Amino acid sequence: QVQFVESGGGLVKPGGSLTLSCATSGFHFRSYDMSWYRQAPGKGRELVAGISADSFGRNYADFAHGRFTISRSNDKNTAYLQMDALRPEDTATYFCNAGYYSAAFGNEWGKGTLVTVSS
Repeated sequence: QVQFVESGGGLVKPGGSLTLSCATSGFHFRSYDMSWYRQAPGKGRELVAGISADSFGRNYADFAHGRFTISRSNDKNTAYLQMDALRPEDTATYFCNAGYYSAAFGNEWGKGTLVTVSS
């Protein structure tokens, strides 16, 4: 079974940093692109960043570019999202899934990890 387990969220002050992790299982991780999404209260899920299977291709939403860095460890079947210069508007539940432009396993979302940016 396909699983995504997000972790690393928490409460952070504006300007602070967090690193999120996405542990995966149930599919051939190194053959898939990976992406991070987020969903703020009252809003739909939006794409944050994506990374190709070999790590050489990366893309970011405008709000993430220059502040967030997506990476992955194919040895650990894990994707990461380093977030710097966090803003209150970054407050959301963050999810991961396989795929680059859309979720490859759209019926297998994890619980996500909550990031709260507040002073």
